Parts: sequence; structure tokens; C-alpha cells
Amino acid sequence: MIENTTVAIEYQHVFKKFSGANYSAVNDVNLSIHEGEFITILGSSGSGKTTLLKMTNRLYDPDAGNIVLFGENIRNVDAVKVRRRIGYAIQQVGLLPHMTIAQNIAIVPKLLKWDKNVINNRVRELIALVGLEPDEFLKRYPSQLSGGQQQRVGLARALAVDPKIMLLDEPFGAIDAINRLNLQDELKRIHGGLKKTFLFVTHDINEALKLGTRVIVMNEGRVCQFDTPENIVKKPADGFVESLIRSCREQEKLWEGLT
Repeated sequence: MIENTTVAIEYQHVFKKFSGANYSAVNDVNLSIHEGEFITILGSSGSGKTTLLKMTNRLYDPDAGNIVLFGENIRNVDAVKVRRRIGYAIQQVGLLPHMTIAQNIAIVPKLLKWDKNVINNRVRELIALVGLEPDEFLKRYPSQLSGGQQQRVGLARALAVDPKIMLLDEPFGAIDAINRLNLQDELKRIHGGLKKTFLFVTHDINEALKLGTRVIVMNEGRVCQFDTPENIVKKPADGFVESLIRSCREQEKLWEGLT
């Protein structure tokens, strides 16, 4: 457990149901996340993990309950202000093709009217932080980068205004296996150096257990278990979590049989 006891994110009995759905996308989520934790949210499609993430930066609003960031109920804050305080990286990266890498990273600092020299220094600092050489990459355009390189730039852009909270929605989902492992290692390194609070959505149990200081396991909108990777593996809270662990162990057996 993280030593810092400051609560970064608190979900207070949060509900969300979309019209026409048979069950709530998010159903009574009630938990606290401490500053500096790396939280992974694991679940299959439709489990509610992305909806929970999108409510955290007010892309959606809850039907009931509250989300509190560092003691402030985000219902009482302008949605645009909430988003500008939070880093957000997604699978589809969303780099603007007509802008250089430097211009893409600088989008929000420019909106906030930062000094030009401060922006330039920040952009160079961030591109190096995500493992790319500034002089080689900043003048390029997104189409001139590989998928893994674009994902690194998306991460740099999300970090641009030094947010306390980073939301990452399956950012490596479209990346090949080798680059995905490299990016996971890079993200762990970055988190360790920055001491920010990360929420990382994934449907890959190996990724969730590797990255998370704690893991939220979701199924049909509910939190089945919120615990350390070790406790989830050793003490699954219910049949759904147990089935996830079993499927992971069966994959391991397949590899053992081939070696």
C-alpha cells in the first residue's frame, strides 16, 4: 500500500445506466484511491471500466453518487476545467495529423496561454521522458511514426500540464506484443519517477497484475474485488475473479507444454 494517505480519488456510491440497457454500466462503485497509486481496472467488454474512467473526467456524469478529486466534488466544477487538470490517454491516440509532434504535445499548454519558452522546454522534457529523442521526433508528423511511437507521444501530450491524475484507457490495446511489453515497462518507470495517481483500464489480466499497485476487477458494472495483485491471485473474492485467475493459469500451462 502507498505510504501517502492523501485520498486522490473517491467514488461515493456511483451509478450510471444508459438508456435501453438491461443493467447499470456502473453499479454502486464505492472506493478510495490514494495519491501516487497505480490502479489498474480489469474487466471484459461491458464491465463498466471505461464508463467509470469517463465519469472521472466528466465525459459522463453519474446518475447518482459523487466523484471527489482531492477533496473536491467534481459536480461543482466546470467540466472543461476538470478535464484540463487530468491527463487522458486512449487507445486511438488521437494525434492531429496536420500538426507536428511538438505542436500536438503543446495543445493544452497553448490553450492555457503558457509562455512560449516554457512550452518549448516542457515539450522537449516530455518527449525525452517517454523515451524519444527530441531533435529526431519533434519536427515529424504523426504519419511518420510507428504505432508504439505515436502511443508514447499521446502519453507525453497527456502529461503536458503536469496533472496529478492520469487516466489511461487501454492505451496499448492496438500495439503488438513486443512493443506492448516495452511500453508497459516504460509506463512503470514514468509512474515511479513522477509519483502521480494513474488509473489504467485494461481487459488483459497479465497487464493489470503487472502494472497495478492495486487492481479493481469489474463485472457487469460492479466491483468484484479491489485489492493488491498478490491478494487477487491468492484470495479471489468471488467466482468471476476466480475464473479470471484460472484462465491466466491455463495460458501459463499452454506455454509450459510448448517449452
